[in-house]
Amino acid sequence: MRVAIIGAGSLGSVFGGMLALGGSEVFLISRHTEYIDQVNLNGLRLIEESGERITWPRAIKDPGLVGSVDLLIVLVKSFDTREAMTSASSLVGEETTVLSLQNGLGNEEVLADLFGWPRILYGRTFIGGDSVAPGRVVTGLRDKLTIIGEIDGRPSSRVAKISHLFNSSGLLTEVSDNVLGVVWNKLLVNISTGALAGVTGLPYGRLYDVPELLGTAITAVNEGIAVAKALGVQLLDEDAEAIWLSAGRGQPASFRTSILQSLDRGSKTEIDFINGAVVRLGKEVGLSTPVNQALVACVKGLEYRNVVDKSG
Repeated sequence: MRVAIIGAGSLGSVFGGMLALGGSEVFLISRHTEYIDQVNLNGLRLIEESGERITWPRAIKDPGLVGSVDLLIVLVKSFDTREAMTSASSLVGEETTVLSLQNGLGNEEVLADLFGWPRILYGRTFIGGDSVAPGRVVTGLRDKLTIIGEIDGRPSSRVAKISHLFNSSGLLTEVSDNVLGVVWNKLLVNISTGALAGVTGLPYGRLYDVPELLGTAITAVNEGIAVAKALGVQLLDEDAEAIWLSAGRGQPASFRTSILQSLDRGSKTEIDFINGAVVRLGKEVGLSTPVNQALVACVKGLEYRNVVDKSG
């Protein structure tokens, strides 16, 4: 299968590398020349606790050189979705399936606006990736599930085909008839650790050593659960502490959440699409979400500090 990944950062590299190992023709679309050169000259290195694998997808800057693909996996940051996908529209042909595995809420609606709902698949993954150098990514795959499905829950041949492709490539995958519940449960996982790790600067191996963080995480997740239920979402898990614990399970102790990675790079985070989405939707349904609102404010403050430091 011809597969392109738009947003070949940490997680995109993991998916691209594993799919290449499984025999797919994989194109990693990246803006970073150093990353592209490293992957094409020396291979993409996936680092797990059990060892290191070298894979050989093709990294490329200009999506116009690829042509249409069978599967386009979208992993750009949520705030870049529309711009990135508009510039990569040549990847989408008549038979292309567009699968978002992004964090947060609202990405699929943007993709559908660009390409139409019939092309779009929902999905979320509990795999993580942490880039430690260009072309070198720390990841944990053991027991980390990816879930995909049609928005209306119906079985389809394309979902079955992609699920088989992922599983045969070492990416544990299931098909769901409640993919909206999956999207929300992944959001709750991100809520449980993402902003807290960003604010404290702690990787998973240290984040769970601070007992005082547990209460904040549980309250933030419970606020998200309340908003989801008010919206009529059928959640897969409503145990806030279990959700908090699941975030770090199977990940290396050095693993940093995506929000922490962005802050460490001095980049904008996806906080508006994660904790910020709960705050925004909570207002719509008349629910107060003070802990998530505080976490958004703290991350925004750190983003501002990075901007000031760069300009100063």
